Parts: sequence; C-alpha cells; structure tokens
Amino acid sequence: MQLPKAISKKRLSFSEKLFNFFVTMTGLTIFNWEFFKQVFIPPYDIYEIRKHMVELGVKTLPIVSVTGFIIGLVLALQSQPVFEHLGASDYLPGIVAVSVVRELAPVITALIFAGRVSSGIGAELGSMRVTEQIDAMEVSAVNPFKFLVVTRVIATTLILPLLTVYVIFLALTGTYLAVILAQNMSFQYYQTAVIDAVKFGDLLPGILKTFVFGYIVGIVGAYKGFTAEGGTEGVGKASTTAVVLSSLLILLFDTILVKLSLLLWPT
Repeated sequence: MQLPKAISKKRLSFSEKLFNFFVTMTGLTIFNWEFFKQVFIPPYDIYEIRKHMVELGVKTLPIVSVTGFIIGLVLALQSQPVFEHLGASDYLPGIVAVSVVRELAPVITALIFAGRVSSGIGAELGSMRVTEQIDAMEVSAVNPFKFLVVTRVIATTLILPLLTVYVIFLALTGTYLAVILAQNMSFQYYQTAVIDAVKFGDLLPGILKTFVFGYIVGIVGAYKGFTAEGGTEGVGKASTTAVVLSSLLILLFDTILVKLSLLLWPT
C-alpha cells in the first residue's frame, strides 16, 4: 500500500507544514479505506483481537479509575457552592450525572485512552517498521495490515465503550461522596435524583460515540506506526504525533457527534 510522503526537515516553513498536514490527512484517508477493505475479509483473528482488548483495557484501568472518580468528586465539589447560592442544591446530583454521562466521561476517557494506547500502538508498529519486521512479514506471505492493524483497531473500538461505562460508574460514585461531604444527602435520595435526571437519550449518545473515539485512537496509532521511518527518531515522532492527532480528531468528531445526537435525541 503506497501512501504519500511528507516533507522531512528540522525546520519547515508554514507552506511546508500545511503541505504535510494535507499529506497526513490524505494518507490517513487511504489508510482508513484499506482498513474497511480488509476488515470484512476472512479469516478473522479472534484470538489476537481478544488479546489486544485485554492488554489495552487492563493496562488503562488504573489511570481511568483514578480519573473517573476524581471527575465526579471535583465537579460536584466545585458546583455545590454555586447551586447552594442559587437555592438549587437538590438539583446538583442530577445535573452532574447528566454532564458526566453525556460529555465528560466519554471525552476524558477517550483522551486518556489516546495518550496511553495510541502512542503505544504507534511506537510498537513503528519499531517493527524501522527494524524491517513488517517487510519480513510481507516477504513471508503474511498480510501485516490484517494481522497488525485490523486486529488492533477492532480491539480499541470495542474496549473504549466498556471503559467509558466503568468511568461513568466511578464518576457517579465520586459525585455521591462529594454530596455526602457537602450536604449529608441519603443514598436513596441521590439514587432517585440521578435516575430521574439521566434519560435514555443521555446515556445512549455518550456510549455510542466512544465507538468512534476508539476507532480513531486505533487507526491513527496504527497509521503513524505503520508509516514510520527514520530509525529510532522516527519511532518517537510516530508515537508523539499519534497522540496529538488522535486527540485533535476526538475533539473534532465530538463536536460533530454532539450536534448529531441533539438532533436524534433532543433533550
């Protein structure tokens, strides 16, 4: 698969940076097309997909666990004085829960996932590219794209929604702790307030868009690693740019998906 080459210099002019940006977007589009051509072609390496899901998911659990709990705790603690000043303290659990479910948990989990996983995929595949392991696979009549890229992208697409559900649970737990510290609210009242506030139209869009975010993390990391060049320096560059590009695309697509979700599931 031939992909366009970017200009490689230490100092680039604005026009050259702009050219490199369009080259990257063009290469990523071709890479996406290649993925969709091969993802439906058997055989399906279920073992590799499951292995990557376990590896990527388990290694990301500690950081998302801490982050998820702190999201709910800090958001509730910061909001509580404002709600109390407005005389709307009873609405605090529901509003924080809706914010977490619809936006904060999916996006923050995706960004953390991008920092942890996209860079790892970029570094791993980049190392295989510069040490010619991928070329050796092609010579051995093994499809490296199918084995290395497709399995990882499917794994990231499937594991991120599960992590997001886990983060939502921890964030709501942190919110409850904050409410207990600030208002001494009973768990039954908190549970009722959250259930009344969070509707199906809040939960479904928040979970569905994480499939898109997971795909972005996987495909960008794989693209940067698969096209790495320039030895160890190229591997480091692939790892760094994978995080930056995947994070930017997550934020961009989040803007689009939020608007789309409001049209499909109006509040």
